[in-house]
Amino acid sequence: MNPARVGGETGGSRKPEAGGQWAETEHRQPAAGEPPPFRIGLVLLAAGASTRMGRPKQLIEVGGRPLVVRAVEAALASVAWPVVVVVGAHAEAIRPVLARHPVLVADNPAWTEGMASSLRTGVATLQAFSRTLDGALVAVADQPAFSAKVIARLVEAHRATGRGIAAARYAGRLAVPALFDRTHFAALAALTGEGGARQYLADHAAGTAAVDLPELAVDLDTPEDLAAWKE
Repeated sequence: MNPARVGGETGGSRKPEAGGQWAETEHRQPAAGEPPPFRIGLVLLAAGASTRMGRPKQLIEVGGRPLVVRAVEAALASVAWPVVVVVGAHAEAIRPVLARHPVLVADNPAWTEGMASSLRTGVATLQAFSRTLDGALVAVADQPAFSAKVIARLVEAHRATGRGIAAARYAGRLAVPALFDRTHFAALAALTGEGGARQYLADHAAGTAAVDLPELAVDLDTPEDLAAWKE
């Protein structure tokens, strides 16, 4: 793991202002009777080789912006901080498009092992950056419908249910994006194989708040997916 600083200095109490500048964040004390803030970071998985697409799908332009940039901008518009982008197969091509965005870019040299290795890298980077996080939201870069509103719905589901996981549900299953509270960090950091978060969610379905987000069933894995989505 080799986190890089992109868009400015990093630090546990700093957050970007408009234009990519960094400012001290306020840690407001909750009012009497108000619950403490639920602080989450976000891990964006963007390390895959895009073999079926035939080119880096993270860089495919949708609405004039690369998919990975769209996902990063959605994350930065949400309550999540910091935002970690895990890169691997196409790291050298992806880094430049993120240069103006205040995110942490983490290299996953073991990306060929599968998605779990990227999840491990992302969670470790979040924990190295801030030890005060209460949760981590895991997302992927190839869902055009991913947005700050999606993140807000997952955070609200966690708040309303008190469950340790809040996950999107589409195509008949639980999947990412998903929010995990810190009690799951150690288990996420120990995952292996290609299954990654999907298998973990299946194993922990009973303790998961499901949020129906059918629009997220569209992901762009192949040229046919891209053509169909454009139609």
